[in-house]
Amino acid sequence: MEIFLPNMKKEDENYKVPNLEKGIAVLEYLSFYSQGKTLQEIKQALELSQTTTYRILNTLLRLGYLFYEEGAKRYKVSRKLLTLGFRSLKEHNMLEVVLPRLQALRDEVKETVCFGVLGNEKGIFIEQAQGLHTFHFVLSPGKSFELHCSAPGKAIMAYLPNTVRDRYLSYMHFERYNSHTITEKDVYLEELEKVRKLGYALDNEEEMTGVICIGAAILDYTGYPCGAIWMLGPKDRLPKEIMQTSAKAVMQVAKQISKELGYSLTSKMNVVK
Repeated sequence: MEIFLPNMKKEDENYKVPNLEKGIAVLEYLSFYSQGKTLQEIKQALELSQTTTYRILNTLLRLGYLFYEEGAKRYKVSRKLLTLGFRSLKEHNMLEVVLPRLQALRDEVKETVCFGVLGNEKGIFIEQAQGLHTFHFVLSPGKSFELHCSAPGKAIMAYLPNTVRDRYLSYMHFERYNSHTITEKDVYLEELEKVRKLGYALDNEEEMTGVICIGAAILDYTGYPCGAIWMLGPKDRLPKEIMQTSAKAVMQVAKQISKELGYSLTSKMNVVK
């Protein structure tokens, strides 16, 4: 993995801010390492001087873009960048609506409940309410998820306008994780039709053996799928009857969030195909 500073034309040289470019390079570099990196590792990887690296790290730390793990002496990216990215989607108020609903749904189903949105080519996990069982799943904010084999991916794809859906389909490689994974486009499109009919999507051990996810799309005031919520848990805790009641709960909360975001039954008419 390499981080490159952008090339500048000669006529643009007077308008560049070298230390800003270096600071962004530090953030991009650290974004690849959830466990963080030490000052020396960052300095060597980006070929920066000790003084420059120290000043950049402390500035980013002071501004809240990094946090420092004293014991391991590692710098890590904070959630502030995730918040900025989320705001750029012009949906920054969505979290205020989603979070209380996530927690309420978690209390009802007892399993970990998550919220995510579409990224450039895959989905992006944003937030979670951790399950109440001793053993439960924990995800890292910013983690991507596949669209062809995940419950949130299917839920969002099922409600995208055809032109947008086709663009995301062109990015998909239908990677096989196990014998349950959908690996053919035609079969996947049939699955999306099923999602629209049922109102929820299911990941029945399609990515991780022994793990089941149930997700539903969140629709904005235009009827566009601006995200999804989903629950995930081990197969042995989710027999058929529990899956059915959980699916109803997930759909109900997704509908409540959608309604608070302005969605109504007539909103679909506003979506451009």
